[in-house]
Amino acid sequence: MKRNTSIIPTPFAGHLPLRVALVEDEQKIRESWSRLIDSFPDFKCVCACESGEEALRSVAASGPDVILMDVLLPGISGIECTMRLKELLPRTQIIILTALDDDELIFRALEAGADGYLLKRTKPADMRAALLEVLHGGAPMTSAIARRVVQSFRRTSPNRQEALRLSPREEELLEFLAKGYSNKEIADQLQLSVETVRSYLKHIYEKMHVRSRTEAAVRYLNAKSP
Repeated sequence: MKRNTSIIPTPFAGHLPLRVALVEDEQKIRESWSRLIDSFPDFKCVCACESGEEALRSVAASGPDVILMDVLLPGISGIECTMRLKELLPRTQIIILTALDDDELIFRALEAGADGYLLKRTKPADMRAALLEVLHGGAPMTSAIARRVVQSFRRTSPNRQEALRLSPREEELLEFLAKGYSNKEIADQLQLSVETVRSYLKHIYEKMHVRSRTEAAVRYLNAKSP
């Protein structure tokens, strides 16, 4: 049977099946996810790692389009691994998968560069939809997690003037952040080191009273809108 490729984003259509890397320490879950990914039309699990250390050694060579990342890993955490892999593979999409819906983990993962955040109990059909959504430029989240993000915005929302109380350099950096650039891409554009970009982001988060790059970008764009 001929596959329907009309839903596949144009930038990825040249190398079907789309490649997914998996980072999960529990063997049974890792094998189950791998089989699930391979069962999806136009997707293939090309790398399955049991730790963050193994992922940093192996994932880049497999050239994944998407990485599914567990948070609670032995050794390097999934959040730390996400941050490092984003520096190595800035255009690769990373979706966090976890059994926890803890607010702090959610925002730390988004700050580290995660492009989506789903619970492990997500249904197979929703998982495939999330893979397609993130490749289309979306940020897939379960409804429960999306609600937590919205609630956090409401709790800590600054006024418009406060959100714009930034230096010209900080505003310039935020413009790139709002366009979805990674820390490394921002560093390249502004001719700064990645560490300097991180330092700027830390100060921006403090000024805007936010905890993640996603939250900072949303508030900045809201403050800039008429």
